[in-house]
Amino acid sequence: MQNKKSRPALAYYADGIIKGDRVVLAQAITLIESELSSDREIASNLVQTMQPHSGNALRVGITGAPGVGKSSLIESLGKHITDQHNKIAVLTIDPSSPRTKGSILGDKTRMDTLARNPHAFIRPSPAGKALGGVTNRTREAMMLCEAAGFNVIIVETVGVGQSEVAVKNMVDFFLLLLLPGAGDELQGIKKGIVELSDALVITKADGDNLDRARQAQAEYQHALHLLNPGGSTWRTPVMLISSLTGSGIQEIWHTMTEFKNKTTASGEFDTNRINQRLIWFEEQFHFLLQRNLTESETLQQQIKSLKEKVISQMLSPSLAAHQLLQLFYQSICK
Repeated sequence: MQNKKSRPALAYYADGIIKGDRVVLAQAITLIESELSSDREIASNLVQTMQPHSGNALRVGITGAPGVGKSSLIESLGKHITDQHNKIAVLTIDPSSPRTKGSILGDKTRMDTLARNPHAFIRPSPAGKALGGVTNRTREAMMLCEAAGFNVIIVETVGVGQSEVAVKNMVDFFLLLLLPGAGDELQGIKKGIVELSDALVITKADGDNLDRARQAQAEYQHALHLLNPGGSTWRTPVMLISSLTGSGIQEIWHTMTEFKNKTTASGEFDTNRINQRLIWFEEQFHFLLQRNLTESETLQQQIKSLKEKVISQMLSPSLAAHQLLQLFYQSICK
């Protein structure tokens, strides 16, 4: 009988994922999110084993300020996508405490209909200390979902922030949601986040908001024209949607498929995937270095001493960093 404190063997996860078992898939994502050293080896081997079975999905990032209607959009869009005989996995990033692991019930309540859809899978994860509205293991979770047969993967981020480039670096299509009311929003939105986006969507374009939404659409279209991004066959559209009435949902899906077709034909789609794998490699290396530092009690004591010297101005931050690097080299060469 399986010991409750031990993990199942690699074959259990691999076979279950390939068969599309959603219970096993959820367990596997829990495994790769685990910080236990005993789980790391099997998690790494699982990701490696699933790699040949992944990569065939359209990966979509959806971001926007809190209250913009991300969950409502995903629910409506998810229904439309599954109605087209697709399987969709939604990875939502919960900004709550990593200690409590967020509120899975809360996320599924916000997308109640989609959560009951047999062709959809919703998995909330805590953002923890990770930047960019994603977790350190979002890429791995995406790969597992693809291996389980989901051909559309949506990553819903915490919200628009300074590190949203992290989301762009792991998806094919990046969707930015904006509220009606062009004036203030247009002045407040950063040029960088607009340039990262493959489509802008003005949400809640219904009722009394419709005129303001149309005005916002015109303002953003003008702003995009001034930005004039070059080097791509794709031009960022500005669309209106209403999750309440369903207006614009079909157009968003059409835009996503058109994007994939055009960028695949031009070679940009595959080039982007290659660049993302290299970025993943570099980011993972830095992550492992940082983890090595935090797990070494000896290094932590030396870091504490160096910080005290920086505070007292006995050492400049630059020189202290150089000394820490030397200490790190010494620790791995022992």
